[in-house]
Amino acid sequence: MLNFTPIQIRSVPRLRKYYSRCTYRLCEYSAGVKLMWRDHWHPEFAETCGCLVVLNHSRHHGCLFDFPVPLPGQGDVDGALDEIDAWCLEHGTAPAFGVVPAEERGRLLDRYPYSIVDNDRLWQDYLYQAEDLASFAGRRYSGQRNHINKFRKLYPDAVYRDLTKEDGPAVEVFWEEFHRVFNKEDAIAKNELCYARKLMRQVGKSWVKAGCVELEGKLLAISLGEVCGDVLVCHIEKGLPQYEGVYPFMVQSFAAAHSQGLTWINREDDAGDRGLRTSKLQYLPADMGCKIRLRARNELDELAAVPVLKSERLVLDGLRAEDRADYNRLCLDDERNRWWGYDYRADLEGELTEDYFLETARRDFQSRLAVNFALRLDGRFIGEAVLYRFDCRGSAELGCRILPEFAGNGYGAEAFRRAAEWSLYQLGLYRLRAKCFHENEASRRMLAACMRPDGEDETFLYFEKRV
Repeated sequence: MLNFTPIQIRSVPRLRKYYSRCTYRLCEYSAGVKLMWRDHWHPEFAETCGCLVVLNHSRHHGCLFDFPVPLPGQGDVDGALDEIDAWCLEHGTAPAFGVVPAEERGRLLDRYPYSIVDNDRLWQDYLYQAEDLASFAGRRYSGQRNHINKFRKLYPDAVYRDLTKEDGPAVEVFWEEFHRVFNKEDAIAKNELCYARKLMRQVGKSWVKAGCVELEGKLLAISLGEVCGDVLVCHIEKGLPQYEGVYPFMVQSFAAAHSQGLTWINREDDAGDRGLRTSKLQYLPADMGCKIRLRARNELDELAAVPVLKSERLVLDGLRAEDRADYNRLCLDDERNRWWGYDYRADLEGELTEDYFLETARRDFQSRLAVNFALRLDGRFIGEAVLYRFDCRGSAELGCRILPEFAGNGYGAEAFRRAAEWSLYQLGLYRLRAKCFHENEASRRMLAACMRPDGEDETFLYFEKRV
């Protein structure tokens, strides 16, 4: 099982082991973005199957994974995705990915056939050929060259140089002046400014590329980035706007200093800011880094309501308010729960009210985590069959339990067979799983009669049925 650790400054060496050779070209696959935006995304990381797995926590979107980053020639991406699936099953959530490289979209769609996908223009990265920004050669960059020439004429003593750790006080002076001329009211822009100021304190670290434009000891512009694969990712580009031409001078100087041998420069997204978009487009991006957001769904998302199923003697349908007393009795039966492998006391959320179990079952269906069938004999509630643990890849688990006074009459086996038939041939699952305790001989016989053995561990015998 994945064991996540919050990303902190001391995490950078482990992150860079993967990001330094990452081929995805997107800014989110970098140590700088993880540090800069950690108060917003609260990222955590784990290592498995030779891959880096990052889990982000969004107030609006919940848990969002990055696509696994493999070590070249060593990482098993499918194995890492299996670990993500297992984590999601244990935490009762569907796999969701916040920033998927466009080239990996097909792999995830093949893996999760029921998915919601979007590609938000606001968050696409601007990708430039490194040699273009380093030289501004050709007619199409004549505007940038003119701005640079004017800057040099106005400020002939201005120079570009790399920043060092000792430049910390000068950088802070720059930020103070930049704050005074900063005029954006957008909350994202304000947060970005604060996060950028914190990230600049990493100048001097081996993974950081940082530079400045300096005039007579005063910093007019600063820039910070890192190399990820064959991409120079520019996390920070700030200049004092009253010095005309300082931005193109900084862009070209930083690219020339730090992109040797690289193919791409990623100047990140524009977050929908009109001015940023105009500026980034003026530098003529060679490509846009598309970021796919994908949320896996399961077969229950196609259901509007719990269906009605009929077997020889039983009707299987949704739980009703009038089932409350019998359903509570079933859920509170310690002997039944022992064989069910469940103790409500361990999972109780909030107060145990009369409607607790009914409401939990309804919420699980509304969230498409499970479907609880009431088993009815001549209209009376006698037990339930539950289809749960959907893996969003065509597989789920089925369980069944009967009130003690109705046990021993084959009702459980009958309901199980009917629910299994519906799951595989009408709902559309391709694999159904079930389990029982080693010592539960009655359940073992029932499961063996309609499913194939699928291994065991110290506690359970496992069964499956495929179509």
